[in-house]
Amino acid sequence: MGTTILSFSDRVVIETLHNEKRSLQYIANYLGFSKTTIFNELHRLNSEYQAELAQTDFEQKVSQRGRKSSLTKNLKHLVEEKIQVQKWSPEQVAHAYSPHERGSNENRNRVLRRFIPKGQAIEELSDRELVQINWYLNSRPLKCLNWRTPIEIFLLNLRH
Repeated sequence: MGTTILSFSDRVVIETLHNEKRSLQYIANYLGFSKTTIFNELHRLNSEYQAELAQTDFEQKVSQRGRKSSLTKNLKHLVEEKIQVQKWSPEQVAHAYSPHERGSNENRNRVLRRFIPKGQAIEELSDRELVQINWYLNSRPLKCLNWRTPIEIFLLNLRH
């Protein structure tokens, strides 16, 4: 059984006819939808039906369809600590589904795809190949590290 998606103009008609005290069946017949669709739409909000609020509610629910939050309590605590204690800017925390905010990460993924194309199982690679890929990735200077390599930074941190 499919879901009926109403347009904003359908919602305005529902609001108007509902305010005129028309029956659910009348509204359903007028718009060409089932009585159940009209009933569900009128009960979308926990208050008096308003087309504009119903449309906003619909758009908000559609935008989140299929997305689960990966914000665990530990991750939330870590992000709050970085923002409050270490004075990180909220702009340093990338939004979900925004690869343009994670330039370095996306760049590294692109380089990695030279060696491991999408769809290829990483298990197909030998340990030697994985070590070579790892060495290549960690030997490349990065702008975010002031043009030093991850290996250099790692070794500097080992000394301190």
